[in-house]
Amino acid sequence: MQHDSLLDAPAERGFGRLDWSIAIAMMLLWGFNIIAMKSVVDAAGALPGALLRQAIVALACLPFLRIVPGKMRLIVLLGVLSGGAFYVAIGLSLALATNISALAIAGQLGVPFSLILAVIFLKEKIGIPRLIGIILALFGVLLLVFDPEAGRELPALAISACGSMVWAIATLIQRNLGGIGVLNITGWLGLIGSLVILPFAVLIEPEGVAMLTSLSAETYAWTAYAAIGSSIGGHGAMVWLLQRHPISTVSPLTIPTPVISVCFATWWFGTPLSWLMIAGGLIALVGVSIVAIRNAQRSRALAEARLLREGTRA
Repeated sequence: MQHDSLLDAPAERGFGRLDWSIAIAMMLLWGFNIIAMKSVVDAAGALPGALLRQAIVALACLPFLRIVPGKMRLIVLLGVLSGGAFYVAIGLSLALATNISALAIAGQLGVPFSLILAVIFLKEKIGIPRLIGIILALFGVLLLVFDPEAGRELPALAISACGSMVWAIATLIQRNLGGIGVLNITGWLGLIGSLVILPFAVLIEPEGVAMLTSLSAETYAWTAYAAIGSSIGGHGAMVWLLQRHPISTVSPLTIPTPVISVCFATWWFGTPLSWLMIAGGLIALVGVSIVAIRNAQRSRALAEARLLREGTRA
């Protein structure tokens, strides 16, 4: 019998080449997405831009939308959080921020939030090597807060932190939706998210909503990338990974995303890149390397144990 428990989670399995390929694609899609999102927010407004993005996601995934018996309460909750509230927070933080690199880095707060929630609710265990790697990575991220350029972005950073908590809660829910098509889940996120964002957009930015039909072709193209490339491609990759691996394995894989975003933002917008940002980024990369090596070791151990069990049965 299916039920909406937050404590059900799929068994851990080895992290293979396909998993790594999908994870790398996810990092790149999300890393470049900051350029698209900032461009859309500047042209259409924070909430109208988020509304247009989620509407495109819903339309693109409409043919794959299906009712999932026994799981709709979780899907609706996920849609409200990950499809609606998260993009409201991201849109508002982008509208307030001038240093996009600092904002991209602050988005990594979702990693420790998700791991803490996983330990509390899913009883997952984080080994000492991965814990050290995550601490180093997060220290690198926090180091950037002391940069003068980032210090001027406190309101945007605070809103981004709220979005990170929403994202962390959503990862717990996603872990309980195994066996459901990625495009089906993504379509529900787009549809429910659009319904959540619409009243806020109409009340707060009515002029932006009225202008949605008269945006430039470039803005529509950026929105399409954010919707199809990031929401469908990137988020779909995350859902695929979370359905097969614990949060403590998948969440650290998002740590390189702000580094990629910082590189893209510096190149595209000319965002200042100080020595403190470079130092923080390098420390974060060291932490990510430790996590990646430990994940590879765990994957090999799981594969060897599985082969041993199969050999014993034979």
